[in-house]
Amino acid sequence: MPVTARLSRKFYEKLGDDVANELVNWLNAVDLSYRQEFRDLFETNFGRFEARLAQQTAELRSEMSRMETRLVRWMFGFWVGAWLAIVGTAVALRHIL
Repeated sequence: MPVTARLSRKFYEKLGDDVANELVNWLNAVDLSYRQEFRDLFETNFGRFEARLAQQTAELRSEMSRMETRLVRWMFGFWVGAWLAIVGTAVALRHIL
C-alpha cells in the first residue's frame, strides 16, 4: 500500500504550488524506487532462504533414514538375542526337568 507524500498548506504557500508539487513528485518517485529495490532484495534473499531450507531438509531426511536403518539393525539384533535367550532357557529347563 503506497503512501503518497503530501506537504502542509504552509509549505505550498512558501515555495509555491509548482515547486511544492515537484518536491512531492520527487519524494514519491524516491519512495517508489526504494520500494522496488526492497522488493527485489527481499525476493532474492527469500529465494536463497528457500534453497537453503530445501537443502537442509534433504540432509535431515537423509540423516533420519540412516538413523532408521541403524535402529532397525539394533532392534533385529536385540530380537535375535532375546529369541536365543528364550530358546536357550527352554532347552536348559528341558534338560533339568
